[in-house]
Amino acid sequence: MRLLLVDGIGPFFRGYSRRRINWSKIPFENLERDGRFDKARFASVSDDFSRFVDAAAATGFNGVTLDDLAHLSECPDYDAALSDKLARYRDAYRALFEIAAGRGLTAYVTTDVVFEPAARRGRLTALRSHAENLLPDACSKLFCDFPSVGGVIFRIGECDARDVRGGFSSRLAIRTPAQARKLIQSLLPVFESAGKLLIFRTWTVGAHPIGDLIWNRNTFDAVFGGFDSTNLVLSMKYGETDFFRYLPLNQLFFRSNHRKIVELQARREYEGFGEFPSFVGWDYEDFARQLAVAPNMAGAWIWCQTGGWSGFRRRTFLEPGGAWNEINTFVSLRIVRDGISADDAVRSWARERLGPNSGERLLVLLRMSDETIKEALYIDEFARRKLFFRRLRIPPLLSVFWDQIIVNHSMRKLLRCFVRDPEGKLAQSEAALVKIRSMRSMAAELGLPAEDFDFQYDTFEILMAAREYYFGEFGPHIVARLHALKAAYDRKYPVRYTILMDFSRFRMSRAQLRLAFALLFRSQRGYRWVDRLLLIRLLSLLSPLLALGRRKAGAARLADQAMGFRTVLK
Repeated sequence: MRLLLVDGIGPFFRGYSRRRINWSKIPFENLERDGRFDKARFASVSDDFSRFVDAAAATGFNGVTLDDLAHLSECPDYDAALSDKLARYRDAYRALFEIAAGRGLTAYVTTDVVFEPAARRGRLTALRSHAENLLPDACSKLFCDFPSVGGVIFRIGECDARDVRGGFSSRLAIRTPAQARKLIQSLLPVFESAGKLLIFRTWTVGAHPIGDLIWNRNTFDAVFGGFDSTNLVLSMKYGETDFFRYLPLNQLFFRSNHRKIVELQARREYEGFGEFPSFVGWDYEDFARQLAVAPNMAGAWIWCQTGGWSGFRRRTFLEPGGAWNEINTFVSLRIVRDGISADDAVRSWARERLGPNSGERLLVLLRMSDETIKEALYIDEFARRKLFFRRLRIPPLLSVFWDQIIVNHSMRKLLRCFVRDPEGKLAQSEAALVKIRSMRSMAAELGLPAEDFDFQYDTFEILMAAREYYFGEFGPHIVARLHALKAAYDRKYPVRYTILMDFSRFRMSRAQLRLAFALLFRSQRGYRWVDRLLLIRLLSLLSPLLALGRRKAGAARLADQAMGFRTVLK
């Protein structure tokens, strides 16, 4: 059966009070009170989950993913309090699995490799043994206790962020291709015997020798070569890094005959989180056209909610403000399921939701949306460059990351090294503001949330002022303009982008900076000798000192989010 998966994380964030939310994992502490399972809180989740799977099934999905194996696995050496809490989670999840099955959706459970009780952090060697020996047992028991579950999705290349709370945490236990291969060998017989799917994600963030699995064909072959099982499915993001624009399709889709699914993101974590439209239909149509000749494609996993850090709280399929994410979700599914064009998928959504004769107007709006994101959020001259640092492909978007806009002298110098047409970048920002006003008028006529474009306009006005700082003549006038815009923006929007401004001088000349970039960055995938000897080995050894130095220097918050700066240098 063709896999058409949607992430079911949204219902679990109802009433979540943290100011800035990690959207990458269910916040289990939100389902508990004083460390104990809270039945009343989970009841509200169940209500939202019912509404969510109704919408997902009506859209055309046949599977839903849920976090996580840790909260569904019993272990004889857990203490009585944890064992009791897990028993309650298991009962509650059983009801969710039944709800999903009643709508024709198969549930798939996610897990990191490997998890452990947060109060009992073990040695890494013991954790690796847990992954290779106890995970197969945990999966076997899962399938026995919850026969409707269709399989387990394994993430080995990223662990819990530093802000994750609750009874469990995860760590990077798999560090080499050989260890990843050994893990699959230990797991696969369990899945084959139970007739379930072992969905193995190639997503990695550059840590350890396994960290280039997402793009390096040699690492890919070392992990997956020789496996021939219909129960093994590789889950791969469409590009060689995270969910950004300006990325070519990952060529590893064409590398092997393993069953594969493509990961697509509808709620764009780097492009506004659905607070304004960021249409992806034409990009995904191009990917689908290429994937039509890739061997053994088994479907797609479309993320309608998962990913990133922000205070933005719109939940797809659960509230009116989720319209932009729902358009992306619907269009993405129709493209991969039915093979239709993005234009026809938009017309179909408009016909169902907005009435007859609305499709062409919506297409005009979404075309402007696509152009505005690509030309005024991204700096296209930089975004089109293929750059690698150590085991990572450099993201095409650096000056805006999640919900933070970075305006400082080092970013100014970096971008000026790569952009040769500064006047053109300013003209793109000016044109984008005109398009946003036009989109607002069209949205009002169509009955879509027109006020979202006021927020987008004010945000992109700051982005235009940032470009004036990046590419124009520096002086007190632009500093004053940015401070004034930020103050008005902060007053107007309680939930907003954070503008991180620092106009202190970056003490390195343009020539020195270009030399540093030539040393640090490469334009080809293959490693240079300087990468192998200096950037990978030496920086890995020096990572504790580098992390300490950043803390003493008051480094930007971005470096301390997710798993932290030190981890990705391992």
